[in-house]
Amino acid sequence: MKEEVKVDIGSEQILFESGELARQADGAVLCKVGDSVVLTTCVMAEEAEEEGIDFVPLTVEYREKSYAAGKIPGGFIKREGKPGEKEVLTSRLIDRGIRPLLPDSLTREIQVISWVLSADEAEPDVIAINSASAALYISHLPFETPIGAVRVGYKDGKFFVGSSFPNERSELNIVVAGTEDAITMVEGGGNEVKEEIFVQALEFAHPYIKEIIRGIKILRERIGKEKVQIPMNSELEGIRGSLVEYKDDIESALKVKEKKKRRELLNRIYDESLMKWKDRIKDEALLRNAKSIFLKFFKELEKDILRRWIKENGLRIDGRGLDDLREIRCAVSVLPRTHGSAIFQRGETMALVVTTLGTKEDEQIIEALGGDFSKRFMLHYNFPPFSVGEVRPIRGPGRREIGHGALAERAFLSLIPDKEAFPYTIRVVSDILESNGSSSMATVCGASLSMMDAGVPLKKAVGGVAMGLVKEDDRFFILTDILGDEDHLGDMDFKIAGTRDGITSVQMDIKIKGVTPEIMRTAIDKARIARMKILDIMDSAISEPRKELSPYAPRVLKLQINPERIKDLIGPGGKNIKSIIEETGVKIDVENDGRVLVFSADSKNAERARELIMYFTGEVEIGKVYTGKVKRIADFGAFVEIFPGVEGLIHISQLDYRRVKKVTDVVKVGDEVQVKVIGINEDGKIQLSRKEALKEGNQYERKKKD
Repeated sequence: MKEEVKVDIGSEQILFESGELARQADGAVLCKVGDSVVLTTCVMAEEAEEEGIDFVPLTVEYREKSYAAGKIPGGFIKREGKPGEKEVLTSRLIDRGIRPLLPDSLTREIQVISWVLSADEAEPDVIAINSASAALYISHLPFETPIGAVRVGYKDGKFFVGSSFPNERSELNIVVAGTEDAITMVEGGGNEVKEEIFVQALEFAHPYIKEIIRGIKILRERIGKEKVQIPMNSELEGIRGSLVEYKDDIESALKVKEKKKRRELLNRIYDESLMKWKDRIKDEALLRNAKSIFLKFFKELEKDILRRWIKENGLRIDGRGLDDLREIRCAVSVLPRTHGSAIFQRGETMALVVTTLGTKEDEQIIEALGGDFSKRFMLHYNFPPFSVGEVRPIRGPGRREIGHGALAERAFLSLIPDKEAFPYTIRVVSDILESNGSSSMATVCGASLSMMDAGVPLKKAVGGVAMGLVKEDDRFFILTDILGDEDHLGDMDFKIAGTRDGITSVQMDIKIKGVTPEIMRTAIDKARIARMKILDIMDSAISEPRKELSPYAPRVLKLQINPERIKDLIGPGGKNIKSIIEETGVKIDVENDGRVLVFSADSKNAERARELIMYFTGEVEIGKVYTGKVKRIADFGAFVEIFPGVEGLIHISQLDYRRVKKVTDVVKVGDEVQVKVIGINEDGKIQLSRKEALKEGNQYERKKKD
C-alpha cells in the first residue's frame, strides 16, 4: 500500500512516497521535488561480517541515471559505468549525514543505494539525503533519529533555501543536514562569506530541517517497521574492563610526540594484550572477530585517555594547547621546470603542490544531467600510501581523494580570475608526502602558494585549518589544527578555508548525534584567528602573484578578428589553422566572438603565428601597404592577391613612376609585389598602387605567405 507525505520547504514542495516500489528492500522511499525524482533503498545484511570490523559497515552508492534527463550515455558501451566525480561526492555527502546516527556497535553491513530517476533544474543531492534518511527511518534498521537536509543561499542580506540555485545568484551555497536538536553535517562554499553570516545560515536552516523530519516521522507512523535491537555480548564487556590494566602503558605511549614511534609503541601494547586475552574468549564467533573487537576497545581506551588530558589539563597529544597551531614551513619554486610549485608543511603533514597552465583544449569536459560543461580550473589531490608509512596497491583516486580535492578546489572558485583576465586553463595537483591530519587544508594552503608562484593572479591568498571537538555532557572543548589521532578520537572534523575577509569552503564531519550553534560559532571564530596566523606565515613565502610567468609556461598573444573571417582562419577541413600550428608549434584558441588566443613559450613563434593569422583573416585598409602575389595579367594592369581570396587591381598607370608600355615589363604572374591600397570603390573593388608603395620604402604591414 502506497503512502504519501508532502512537506513545504520555502517555495518548493517535497513529496515522500513509500510502499509501492522496491518492496524487497528493508526500506525504500521515492522523493520528489518538482520533476526531480530520487529513489533510495536500504538493506542490512542478516549476519555480521565474519572477519570482524571496528567501524560501522555502511556503504552509500548514489547514481544519476542518464535517462533521467532524456539522454543516452556517451562512449562506445552506451550504458552507465563507474560513478563520476559528482556521484562520488554526493555518495560521501549522504554518508556523512547519516553515519553519526547509526550505533557504533553495529557490525552488520548496510547498503544505501540512491538513484536519480528523473531530473529537472533541482539539484538531486539534497533530495537524495532526505530520501536516504526516510528510507532508513521507516525500515527496521537501527536508525533511530531521522535527519533533514536543505541547501541554503544568501544574497542581498537575505537567506533562502532550495534544492538548487545558480551560483551567480548567491554569495553562499551550503548543504546543511541535522536532527531536530542539532546539526550533523555541513558542506559547501561561499564568496568570502563573513563568519557571522555563516553561523546565521546554519540557524536559518534548522527550522526547515525540523519540518522535513516532521514529514519523515509521519511517513514512519503510517508504514514503518519495528526496529531491530543490537545486543551486546556480556563477554565483550569483560574484555573491555580487562584492558584497564594497560591504561598506564597506553598513556605513556601516547605521550610520544612523533607519530610513527607513538604508533609502534601502541601496536606493541595492543599485540601483547590481545595475545593475553585471546585465550579467555570462549565464543567461537567472537574468537573469529577477536582482533577487530579488541582493536575497537583498545581505541576506546586511547580515546578516553586523550579526552581526559584535554578536559583536565587543556593539553593535547603533542603537548600543544587547545588553540595552538603546529609549526608551519612554506617554500615556493621548489621544482625547476614546473610552472609553479610549493611545499606547505604543518607538523608531520606535508603537501607538495604544483600548478600547470594550459590552453582551452586542456579544459575538462563534464557530462552532467543538466548538460555538458567545461572546467578551466581543476585541483587534484593524491594520498599515496607512503605518506602514512603503509603499503597498499596503487590504483586510481579513491572517494576520499576525490572528496578532498573537491573541498580544496571549492576554496578558490570565487577567487580564480575570469578567462578574459587570465585566459589559461589551470590544473593544480597536491601530492601528500607526509600526513598526520589536515592534509586537505595543507592542500588549500599549498595551492594558494603554488598558483601565486605560477603567476596566476589570485584575487587573495587562501588558507585553511581543521578544527576538532571534545564534548562531554554540557562541556565542550574546541581544538585548533587537529592531528590525525585527534580526528579519529575526537567528536568533530570541521575544515574551514578562506581569505582574510571570509569563508570560501567548509566541510564538517561529526561522530556524535549533532553539534549546537554555540559549538559551531566557537569553532568558526577560533578558525578565523588561526587562519589569520597561517596567512601571515604564507605571506612570508610569497605575498602576491608573480608578475612574470615561468619561462616554461606558455605565453598568450591576444588577437581580435572579424567573426565572419573565422571560417577563413580555419580553412577547408581545418587546413589553414593546422598549417599555422605545424609551422610555428603554437596552440590556438578561437572564440565565436572573434577573439583568438595564441599560446607559445617562444615569442618569435607566437609573432609568426600572428602574422599568418592576420594573413588569413586580415581586413583591407585604405592607406596600408601589403605584400601580395600577382595572380593575373591584363593589358590595363595586374591583379594581385593580398589576402586569401582577396584581390585588387594595380592599374598600369600605378605600376611605376616611369611610363609603362607593357604590364609584363614590370611584373609577371607569380611575382611578389608590395602594393598600397589607394581606394575601394562602391562595388568593393580594391584599387592598388605599386608606385605609392615604393614611396613607403620597405615599410609594410605583413609578408605574403609562400
